[in-house]
Parts: sequence; structure tokens; C-alpha cells
Amino acid sequence: MTSLTTEERLIKSHHRVKAHGEVFTPRRMVNQMLDLVRPELETGPNFVDKTFFEPAAGDGNFLVAILQRKLHAIEKRYQPTVWSTESLFALASIYAVELLEDNHEAAQATLLTEFVAFHERAGKACGPRTNLYRSAAMLVERNIICGNTLTGFDVRGEAIQFSWWHRVLNEPGVVRRKPFTLASLRGMADSTVMFDFTTYDTYAVCRIDHVHKEVRADG
Repeated sequence: MTSLTTEERLIKSHHRVKAHGEVFTPRRMVNQMLDLVRPELETGPNFVDKTFFEPAAGDGNFLVAILQRKLHAIEKRYQPTVWSTESLFALASIYAVELLEDNHEAAQATLLTEFVAFHERAGKACGPRTNLYRSAAMLVERNIICGNTLTGFDVRGEAIQFSWWHRVLNEPGVVRRKPFTLASLRGMADSTVMFDFTTYDTYAVCRIDHVHKEVRADG
């Protein structure tokens, strides 16, 4: 469930409620819920890398609220020289699935718009031709999926696949991408024994502002 930023509508249409159970959460409730996890979002150790998963993202305002809090904390706690890197890791920590295509597109666009606005306010170039923008757009595309959380399949009928974006130890700003399926994540959460036979692509270690290049490890 999500809130709506433009106006406090709890539904878009009665048809969508009946067909999909689509109901939006008021902004006040979104903030109250996020207040409960403030250490993970803003104040605790490694807050930038704490992951969040929204199984029914709607048009993305829960996701944006999470990103806003992380970016605000980065601005308060880090020097401007690392804002670009840390903001990308913050974006990489947010995952979601949304069933409806119009909501999915809105969620991706809103999240990317918030990221760009943060850097524009700081006077940092973040236009479509920059590595910063391209990597942010790629992270949003890979982390925010159009599909069905209950079945574990995306809109194409394939298993929903995400990636962990691991920091490389002692190499600031460098990331190692490790794909995984939503199904395997669900199995770990349920403490069930699962053998994951999925064949994943492997990727070369790179700077996080170069992830849009998607260099394969065996390329």
C-alpha cells in the first residue's frame, strides 16, 4: 500500500479496489510507520545500506519517503564529496514489486525524480547524460519490478529477479552485483530449506556510478 502525494485519495477507482484490492495509505500513516524504523533509515550504523522491500509499491510514495529520509540523513552526516556515492547506495537499498503497470511506471519515475532533485538542490550535475543519472536510472529499473509478489513472476511471466549491491571492502564507492530471485529470498525468510538452481549472470566489480554499464564478469 502507498500514500498519494498530490492529494489524499485512498482509492483511484472502485473498479481497481474490486479487481486488485488497491487502497492507498494516508501520508500521516506512512510517516508514522517509517518513524518506527528511524534507526534503519536515518540514525543507526550502516543506515545507507539497510534494505527495504515493498511488496505492493503502488505509485511509489512509500519508496520516495524512504529515499527522502536516507538522503536527508546523508546530507546531515556525510561530507558533500561522498553524497553522489552514498545516494546511489541508498537508492540501491530500496526494492519493490508492483502489479499494475501504470503504478509501476509512476513509482520508478517518482523515485528517480526525487534522486535528481536532491542533487540539483546541492548544485551537482545529474542530467540524463551523466554517469550519476544513468546509474540511478539503472538501479531503479533493476530494483523496482512490475510483477506479482504472490506468484513471484514479473509481467513477462519470468521469475522476479533482483540484485544485491554489495560494497567492496576497503574500496570506497565500489560495488559487487549479485543477482537473486524473489523466490529464493522468500525461502530464506521462511527458514525453509531451499536449493536455488537458478543460473545467474555474473558482473564485474565496478564503481557504483558505473553500474549502468553492466559489465559481465566473463565478458
